[in-house]
Amino acid sequence: EVQLVESGGGLVQAGGSLRLSCAASGFIGDDYAIGWFRQAPGKEREAVSCISVSDGITYYADSVKGRFTISADNAKNTVWLEMNSLKPEDTAVYYCAGDMYNWDRGTCNARYDYWGQGTQVTVSS
Repeated sequence: EVQLVESGGGLVQAGGSLRLSCAASGFIGDDYAIGWFRQAPGKEREAVSCISVSDGITYYADSVKGRFTISADNAKNTVWLEMNSLKPEDTAVYYCAGDMYNWDRGTCNARYDYWGQGTQVTVSS
């Protein structure tokens, strides 16, 4: 059974940093993709950043390019999202999602059958 557990959210002032982690279990080997998504109140869920764990190919939404960094530690089955220069508009619940069947490398296009419970990120102005 695949499980994804996020942690690392919290309250931070604008300009600050947070590091989210997504601990994955149940995947076979490292041939899977992890995506970070976020949803703010009253808004649709949006893709933030995604990574193909086996080869490290990544994708970033334009809104976070240059500020966020996604990385994976295959040995620890963990994917991190380092978030710097945070803005109030980054406030949302952040979810990690996993896909082990079919994804487009360099994008967030995947079925994402597995989702974590989410972690709240709040950026104050």
